[in-house]
Amino acid sequence: LFFQNQTSFYESLNLPFFAFPNYLYGIIWTILYLLITISIFKIQKEYTISQTKQYYKILLINYIFNQLYTFIFFRLQNLFLAFIDCIIIFITSLSLYDETKKLDDKASTYLLPYVFFGLYAVILSLTIYFMNLS
Repeated sequence: LFFQNQTSFYESLNLPFFAFPNYLYGIIWTILYLLITISIFKIQKEYTISQTKQYYKILLINYIFNQLYTFIFFRLQNLFLAFIDCIIIFITSLSLYDETKKLDDKASTYLLPYVFFGLYAVILSLTIYFMNLS
């Protein structure tokens, strides 16, 4: 929403065959955020914040880098930095999954689509970077 006027940048890039159409990203992220929210709710329902400090620290770091991606990619238009951000998001999503699994096995399963999408995003971001070197 904050960077709608920058979609022309994305459309101007050389994209790999496995890149989703623009309209799918909103649908995918809505589903992912819903699943993440369910996972967080399950943890929050069972544990106090003092019992889950590491969990919330990882969640916050992941969220910050996830939100930074839009700024880096669309506003700064820095494909390499966006790729680095994707790596950080993926690593923190793996950490979040692991920390969640320690607390609640079922809650961690809600994060699996996010982890797999994070891997896809790393591969996509790296591919876009190399396809648009100039």
